[in-house]
Amino acid sequence: MSRFYHRKSIWAMLVVSAFMLVMSACSQSGSSQSGESKWDQIQKKGKIVVATSGTLYPTSYHDTSNGKDQLTGYEVEVVKEAFKRLDVKVEFKEMGYDGMLSAINSGQVDAAANDIDITDDRKDKFAFSTPYKYSYGTAIVRKDDLSGIKTLKDLKGKKAAGAATTIYMDVARKYGAKEVIYDNATNEQYLKDVANGRTDVILNDYYLQTLALAAFPKLNITIHPDLKYMPNEQGFVMKKDNTELQKELNRVINDMKKDGTMKKISEKFFNHADVSKKIDADVEDVDISK
Repeated sequence: MSRFYHRKSIWAMLVVSAFMLVMSACSQSGSSQSGESKWDQIQKKGKIVVATSGTLYPTSYHDTSNGKDQLTGYEVEVVKEAFKRLDVKVEFKEMGYDGMLSAINSGQVDAAANDIDITDDRKDKFAFSTPYKYSYGTAIVRKDDLSGIKTLKDLKGKKAAGAATTIYMDVARKYGAKEVIYDNATNEQYLKDVANGRTDVILNDYYLQTLALAAFPKLNITIHPDLKYMPNEQGFVMKKDNTELQKELNRVINDMKKDGTMKKISEKFFNHADVSKKIDADVEDVDISK
């Protein structure tokens, strides 16, 4: 008799364990146990938490010109306007670039906006909005000798500054550069380190590099005249299964492009350039998947 009850208790424990595994799987999907999607939950709270750096001029930075410390920038204002149209408040959580995608996966934030490039590899793991910025890669080097770089192949052995998880550091690795990794550093620190020889090159977005350079005209640095590579596009990134949020964002982003709002925001931060339109330029393709 005791053996019979022992078997029954084991069977009951197995059933309970299986049930808990199913419930756990459900809670980790895009919908809650009540059937609510992540977008439903965001709407109910009336708030979305978005990761950004606050140090990447002019896409996400702190403006203190009027005596107040205000987080602003192209993507910050695009995100604010998009969610204003969706009647959702935005709470920005500032962090280093390298931690943003893991913060999305862990649920620390709902999404991220920080000049994050849309790549095939990332699209396998995350959902992206319609692109709201188009650009290509350039290189900041020392003005007097171009840091000894003529082509991308000359990156071998050079000290490349940047964040570890950007596509630009992938380019540096591909061509054999030595990585010098920064954690949410300011543009000034990046640029001064190239000028004084601590590093040799910064591979990054054309628009960001142009504006960063203009802010420090006395430094011995310049944009390499012959390096234009890897056309790219940036968008708002969120969890792969957050399809409803993705759909709503795409709708308002397209509306903002049509009614001129996106262009107006872009021209404010990118010296009258409209970064929301594709660039017509002779740009070298670089396959960073190999």
